Amino acid sequence: MSDKKRLAMTDDSKQFRFLALVVWPEGRNLHQPVSRLVRRFPREGWFGLTSQRRCPARYACVNIAEGGGRNPDRDSAQFAEISHGSAMEVASDVFPAMDKGCVTEAEQQKILVQVAAFVSKGSGLYRRLTGVLPQGALRSALSVQPGPTP
Repeated sequence: MSDKKRLAMTDDSKQFRFLALVVWPEGRNLHQPVSRLVRRFPREGWFGLTSQRRCPARYACVNIAEGGGRNPDRDSAQFAEISHGSAMEVASDVFPAMDKGCVTEAEQQKILVQVAAFVSKGSGLYRRLTGVLPQGALRSALSVQPGPTP
């Protein structure tokens, strides 16, 4: 990376505090594959609501960014907690998507691993801001284990 680009990134992270947060790129990493998978869903029936499947992945990232612009830290922490809920929604949505045959088991596991990475870093941010774990957060953030096949 050139010094000019590195300087620009440093200036951006001063202006946009969320860019300095380790969790924000994890949110981007989560949103991209979810958006690609949602494009494959059939337009009719439950999966006709594709925007509702894409939104939680986007909101996980967006809420981290919005919280990064808030003061005091308790306001930032609230947005970190909201992003945690959005990530859990992504994890939940991938199961019916697999049941309907729109997502393979390997894709499901990949999404769950990405959710786990996001939740782990988001929980760390929340803990740093408040000194406690977010409500509903597991101590291991999210344990990814294959579930029983119906």
